[in-house]
Amino acid sequence: MAKAEQPGNEGAFFGAKVRALRRRENLSQAELARRLGVSASYLNLIESNRRPLPAALLIKIAQVCNVDLRDFTSDEDARLISDLYEIFADLLFESHELKSPDIRELAVTQPTTARAVVTLYGAYQQARILSEQLAASISHGAEAADTDAVDRLRLPTEQVSEFLQHHMNYFADLEAGAEELWQWAGLEADDLYSGLLQYLSKEHGVTVRVLRWGEERGTLRRYDPQRRLLTLSELLPTRSRTFQVAHQVALMAMEPVLSRMATDPMLSSDASRTLLRVALANYFAGAVLMPYQPFLQAAQQERYDIDVIGRRFRVSFEQVCHRLTSLRRPGAEGVPFHMIRTDIAGNISKRFSASGIRFARFSGACPKWNVFTAFMTPGMVRTQVARMPDGVAYFSVARTIHKDSGGYRSQQPVQAISLGCQVEHARELIYSDGVDLENLEAATPVGITCRLCEHLDCEQRAFPSLRAPLQIDENVRTISLYTSRRVPQRPPVVLRPSEPPAVPEED
Repeated sequence: MAKAEQPGNEGAFFGAKVRALRRRENLSQAELARRLGVSASYLNLIESNRRPLPAALLIKIAQVCNVDLRDFTSDEDARLISDLYEIFADLLFESHELKSPDIRELAVTQPTTARAVVTLYGAYQQARILSEQLAASISHGAEAADTDAVDRLRLPTEQVSEFLQHHMNYFADLEAGAEELWQWAGLEADDLYSGLLQYLSKEHGVTVRVLRWGEERGTLRRYDPQRRLLTLSELLPTRSRTFQVAHQVALMAMEPVLSRMATDPMLSSDASRTLLRVALANYFAGAVLMPYQPFLQAAQQERYDIDVIGRRFRVSFEQVCHRLTSLRRPGAEGVPFHMIRTDIAGNISKRFSASGIRFARFSGACPKWNVFTAFMTPGMVRTQVARMPDGVAYFSVARTIHKDSGGYRSQQPVQAISLGCQVEHARELIYSDGVDLENLEAATPVGITCRLCEHLDCEQRAFPSLRAPLQIDENVRTISLYTSRRVPQRPPVVLRPSEPPAVPEED
């Protein structure tokens, strides 16, 4: 790849966007220029990214083309470009010499095609895994292929994750439904569990029974529609039982809303649609246990102290983190957080970003994230100031969590959660007290994935960077086999909303 535009150079973004909007409106350059009150030659320079787009002219274009100003710099565009950068960093495309402007042009002018490329590459990755599984099966003398692996090509988890990200993990209809439930059922914070049980019984004829672990091992919640019976495991603590009951309420009381959302074209399989219903029911349950306005007020008053908030609303550390990412109500927003959950092997099971940070989708994540080092100090909150390759700095907290499981003979699953925001919001969090947020040169350098990371002096680098072709000198031993002997200067620290990550440069 060739040299990428520096962060803040938005001409490339806007030029392609203006041209796409003009074509959408079936306008010639001369006609659009006339409506804008500028010369056609000047508009041509803007569309070709040879002139910046002034703010006043940007407003006029938005009015003429009837678009929202946010469409010019939408977070969705940035995520799409970031995904394309990661995809084209694959050695598969090395011979094509794709350049940064080409990738931006594809994402901005042909977003549907770009998203199709992302979908196709995801399927390619899964097919490659499937072929390896089939080869292994054949080599071990298996008589039949793993047919379940075919279903994994549909990527239901990825589709649902993208759906939630597209909606910024905020759903007004579910929030309204949760607030109406509180009023209709007369719920009380001090006895929420009993109130939900009474509502299920009175409005839906559902009985709730707590089963001993030995009666149905491995099942934490089961609903029998024929008997109208909801069974919960005795291993669930009270907060989890309340959550599961609220989940069942969502499946019944909010069924029309869930079904409507599940028809979204972003979901291409029955598995993804069902998984979305589960995710949205969980969202509703969280909104019931942690009503929006009281929760936002508590979060701001306690400076986002997760443990304090959790005890006030009788919920877990993870439930609080989830809820904090959903505080995106227009006019009543909380801190824009990102959240990631992973296991000790590095498998990312949940990710969401309202902070602007980008997570790897098709390759391994950076091991320098505090979400991975949290496993070294179980149960303790770890803080981190991290600097991405584009210069944007983030503050995050991470801690391990234990999932509800069986007894002595059951494996005790351990995961880690990281919740973070841009440094400019860090002082709103109690965890930033005593942390030097001004000395961002001392921040931990973190990348998206090794192939795209510009931190060439990283001792944990697992793959060579596209910025520095692999050069092996048998007479020299560096801190890593893949580190460069020529380390570039660090990028400047940026204190503004995150922009699409820079594309690695060629030497």
